[in-house]
Amino acid sequence: MDIYAGKSLECQKTMDGRENDDNGLGQAMAIPSCCLKARASAPELDAKCHSTVVSGWFSECQLSSADTVKEVFFNNPMWPGEAHSLKVEEVLFKERSLFQEVLVFQSSGYGRVLVLDGIVQLTEKDECAYQEMIAHLPLCSIESPKNVLVVGGGDGGVLREIARHRSVEKIDICEIDQLVIDVSKKFFPDLAIGFEDPRVHLHVGDAVEFLRQTPEGKYDAIIVDSSDPVGPAQELVERPFFENIARALRPGGVLCNMAESMWLHTHLIQDMISVCRETFKGSVRYAWTSVPTYPSGAIGFLLCSTEGPPVDFAHPINPIEKLEGAIGYKRELQFYNSEMHRAAFSLPSFVKREVEALRD
Repeated sequence: MDIYAGKSLECQKTMDGRENDDNGLGQAMAIPSCCLKARASAPELDAKCHSTVVSGWFSECQLSSADTVKEVFFNNPMWPGEAHSLKVEEVLFKERSLFQEVLVFQSSGYGRVLVLDGIVQLTEKDECAYQEMIAHLPLCSIESPKNVLVVGGGDGGVLREIARHRSVEKIDICEIDQLVIDVSKKFFPDLAIGFEDPRVHLHVGDAVEFLRQTPEGKYDAIIVDSSDPVGPAQELVERPFFENIARALRPGGVLCNMAESMWLHTHLIQDMISVCRETFKGSVRYAWTSVPTYPSGAIGFLLCSTEGPPVDFAHPINPIEKLEGAIGYKRELQFYNSEMHRAAFSLPSFVKREVEALRD
């Protein structure tokens, strides 16, 4: 990566808002897609900078109307007033797809890191906490799941975890960005190994449209491993999307949906729970896990079941640790077990106070 005056050249260009041509004349620069996504949730702000490596450190997607680099680094509308940085040993890949900027770098403490539009998606060190929990919380809550759909999840980690379940006969995955898949296969083989399972059927395209065309009652479980709900991903937390998911699930089928941080987004959690309780008619629960490299160090999951056989999410009935061959599938479980499953539904008092839908 080119460095100029202590900043990446791309970052410097974006902050200045201009790019010099061969004659030294200024030319307007397009606002990066990561900043456009962030600005969608805070349109009053003016994008000046975006994710980059500055003096050997990566900081997540930045947005500000301020004029100084210091102020820029600490003003992201999804988690305002804070920034998380990782020391970079080497930038391994950086390219813009049709949908987003894809960055991979080697960090000094967390191994390789995958970043999409300025936001850390996973690191080699702590990916297990997210991938294992988002897959096994729903699949261990029902008996013998057979047909599973993954929305997003282009790194393959959720597929890897689903594949531990011998009862599963078919795994569909709908990922919009082929570049994410290709990059993951090259730089994150321990996750992308999930694509090698013969039960996996890949669909590259828009998940909203994919679900519209899905037959009613097709899936036992749907896992939504999506990005944060700003910009194009906004559709993935709105009522029509959840209605299509509910229609695609069999009676008593389950959804596990990424549901933000309880430390930062109780208003979003409240909205999602309210919509899902009206939509799914079965059980709706919020769970969470610790992921050190995510904002606030925690991430939540919304678990829902459709009307039909009751589902008690907090008490696993299909323990993955006891399934034949599960521990020997490619790698041992690093984070999930039945105790962690039950503990994930224990919520702090402030969350119960702030999220009205969790009080009953």
